[in-house]
Amino acid sequence: MAIVDLVMPKMGESIMEATVLKWHKKPGDKVKMDETVLEIATDKVDSEVPSTAEGTITEILFKENDVVPVGTVIARIDTVGAGAAAPAPVAAPAQPAPQTAAPVAAPAASAAPSGNRFYSPLVLNIAATEGVGMAELEMIPGTGSEGRVTKKDILNYVANRGTAAPVAAPVQAAPAPQPVVAAQPAVTAAPAAAPANYSGNVEIIEMDRMRKLIADHMVRSKATSPHVTSFTEADVTNIVRWREKAKKEFEKKYGEKITFTPIFIEAITNCIRKFPMINSSVDGNNIVVKKDINIGMATALPSGNLIVPVIKNADTKNLLGLSRDVNGLANAARNNKLKADDTQGGTFTMTNVGTFGSLMGTPIINQPQVAILAVGSIKKRPMVMETPDGDVIAIRHMMYLSLSYDHRIVDGSLGASFLTAVANELEAFDPNRAV
Repeated sequence: MAIVDLVMPKMGESIMEATVLKWHKKPGDKVKMDETVLEIATDKVDSEVPSTAEGTITEILFKENDVVPVGTVIARIDTVGAGAAAPAPVAAPAQPAPQTAAPVAAPAASAAPSGNRFYSPLVLNIAATEGVGMAELEMIPGTGSEGRVTKKDILNYVANRGTAAPVAAPVQAAPAPQPVVAAQPAVTAAPAAAPANYSGNVEIIEMDRMRKLIADHMVRSKATSPHVTSFTEADVTNIVRWREKAKKEFEKKYGEKITFTPIFIEAITNCIRKFPMINSSVDGNNIVVKKDINIGMATALPSGNLIVPVIKNADTKNLLGLSRDVNGLANAARNNKLKADDTQGGTFTMTNVGTFGSLMGTPIINQPQVAILAVGSIKKRPMVMETPDGDVIAIRHMMYLSLSYDHRIVDGSLGASFLTAVANELEAFDPNRAV
């Protein structure tokens, strides 16, 4: 018998754990190389995990909805034959092991906040945002593997902190095991709040997992960054006319559709070079200026949720390269084929609210970035234009742009200057540009 371990894959620099969403195989099932075994979810994106060998599934070590650290063995495959399927029943008792260990591990860590307990970057980020210190974090009972504190654990704790924390904190400082055990009911009892009553004719829809993540991300962004939004408008007539003239030739020549998005991204990257502080993040009292220009583009999913795939090193790509990246990532998003790495590493985000008919928007910053640009719908409007013979009124294609920025490090002068530069860059587009 040759057994191959299937491990939870690493799907990005900052991703330390993933949730098992659905198993496509069960013990005793045959599996081919690269065939999907399970679906997993991170805080960024959902992914499929393929088999790393051909054979028979002998063990599945975690249940659906379990949170598993990357690198952990999640299943075992017998590469010799189906004869190894017999041990399948043994896998069942193995599954509860992380669950039964959790209650024991959590109090031990709480009793001695020595820093030995592992916390994912996401949990630490939420703790920092909510003002939860390490000593307090050590007290939170974890429901994850080996008693680890999951995102759900800390959010539940924060939500009930007003009543649970004051009771738990003083008791934890006392001698040891007994106080810790006594404190746990205070934390778990809080969710037993009376259900909300809704008057009138209503429908209650529970948020799906991604909507919950988006909601949490938006709230934390507002809590982290003091948002300021500046507005301007741009005459994009040259761009509209060039695209209308060039789109058939562009697709015939390169096999790619040319949309407005890569043209906007090209203008943004050109202006980021002039205003590098827009391409930064905040780390305590330090400003981290990013030398790579990785542009995120907010994209609608079939579910109606939004995700932000990232075009890496956008400043090194021409219009064709940007078009290929934009089209490829948009198609992957629509077909739920984005990889975790596709949403990592963004340094600046653009969102096209005009796609949905909006003239302008006040977007929320995509943390830990410090600015996000929204482009509105393009509308024909009568505009006053200067000519050698005097002012004339002409019909032009106009578009509003809005920039939300983190006022901790981007003041109105920098924000408005950058936004104006992007508008000028769009207006200076060459209508005779070669395809």
